[in-house]
Amino acid sequence: MNDAQALLPEAIWRDRIFNGDWIPALGGSHTFTEPATGEQLGRVGLANADDVTRAAGEARAAQAAWAATDYKERAGVFRRAALLLSKHHNELSTWIVRETGAIRPKADLELREAGAHLLEAAAMLTQPKGQLLASASNQLSIARRVPHGVVGVISPFNFPLILSIRSIAPALATGNAVVHKPDLQTPVSGGVLIARVFEAAGLPKGVLHVLPGGADAGQAMCTDPHIAMIAFTGSTAVGRSIGELAGRHLKKMSLELGGKNSLIVLDDADPDIAAANVAWGAYLHQGQICMASGRILLQRGIADAVIERVVAKARNLPVGDPAGGAVALGPLINARQVQRVHGIVEDSVAAGATLLTGGSYERQFYQPTVLTGVLPGMRCFEEELFGPVASITVFDTDDEAIALASATSGCLALGVITPTLARGMRIADHVPAGHVHINDQTVLAEAHAPFGGGGTSGNGGRHGGAADWDEFTQWQWMTIKTEAPRYPF
Repeated sequence: MNDAQALLPEAIWRDRIFNGDWIPALGGSHTFTEPATGEQLGRVGLANADDVTRAAGEARAAQAAWAATDYKERAGVFRRAALLLSKHHNELSTWIVRETGAIRPKADLELREAGAHLLEAAAMLTQPKGQLLASASNQLSIARRVPHGVVGVISPFNFPLILSIRSIAPALATGNAVVHKPDLQTPVSGGVLIARVFEAAGLPKGVLHVLPGGADAGQAMCTDPHIAMIAFTGSTAVGRSIGELAGRHLKKMSLELGGKNSLIVLDDADPDIAAANVAWGAYLHQGQICMASGRILLQRGIADAVIERVVAKARNLPVGDPAGGAVALGPLINARQVQRVHGIVEDSVAAGATLLTGGSYERQFYQPTVLTGVLPGMRCFEEELFGPVASITVFDTDDEAIALASATSGCLALGVITPTLARGMRIADHVPAGHVHINDQTVLAEAHAPFGGGGTSGNGGRHGGAADWDEFTQWQWMTIKTEAPRYPF
């Protein structure tokens, strides 16, 4: 595709940030690289605190007119944006592959789901925005949803398009303006791409600002008086800092953080099906997913059969540059993450876990790994891995599985594999989790379904479907009388 046909020609966004136009950043520029090769992919504007201040003020000024725009016109923006994702699918998919280290099917999935979020946002424009309340006979009493004003969105590197658009789209649909800070490792997939799609779809200037930036920009978003809400997706450690800072400034917060998620396989499951679910939940996108199956809990009667099959799969999953061939796993996002994953594996082995395969790497390519004999207290049992490691613990009874899966301060997802639905339901009812999947692994999300977690996995907020109204609006009570009352004072 030549530049005249492309949606993302670099000449438009090189060394720029977005406010409706492409402008230089006060913070300078940032170079980003391809994790598979280390080659430079491009340069974007690097937003600093002053850029945030400017963007927040412009967004606040533009918000009221956007909220007052005819609902059909606003819905049309989202529908056109979804069509643009489809029209430019191959171009955009290639960016996701190269920038995130994703295999092509993951990139394709991300684009399809992003389109679904845009269509869900369009549908919100014709949904009821409030309730008619009981009231005195001469009074109309209404509870209605109104926008916060300006929403700040901070998104991560692993699924940068989906984890940005799932907040940006409903925030805009409910009448807010948005200031968005994508991760500096994925500024195109998580930022430039979104800006270009909305720009081409006709979103008015000033309603969306895209500011790739570092910690100083994020901190400025948390303190700026024009930004009323922060929607953050990322690690628990950074989420704590974001929550503390934004809380001091009395902002609404939606925090979707890391999770230690369990996939439980009961002894009446099919070993082949169970092994396929284990491998998918542990290895998809190199395990760099907040919903990844970080604890594989196998009932003793089926454990050996499943482990044998998972090891065979791990040894035969090709690892390499996803832009250059048919591979199942690409690179981890950076060298620091490789060392973190390897440290967890080595420490767990030193504590008594058994390494059956993997546990090695070349550059940023980490081999699919299987650890058995994992016990509570080991790092691979306690910590979110964010790497391609199947961490296996064997249990005897259903109650023991419940106790093991519940031994975490934050769980986004739970999976239970069993043909006996009553057993699966009982476990689901006793393990706290943001979402539960009986007869599926843990990595699932759909645009219309509420998604999120509590504890160290988040502050209880949800994205998706009806939950978007809860997150991105606030209630306002309105009464209407035919004439003003005559009070006795």
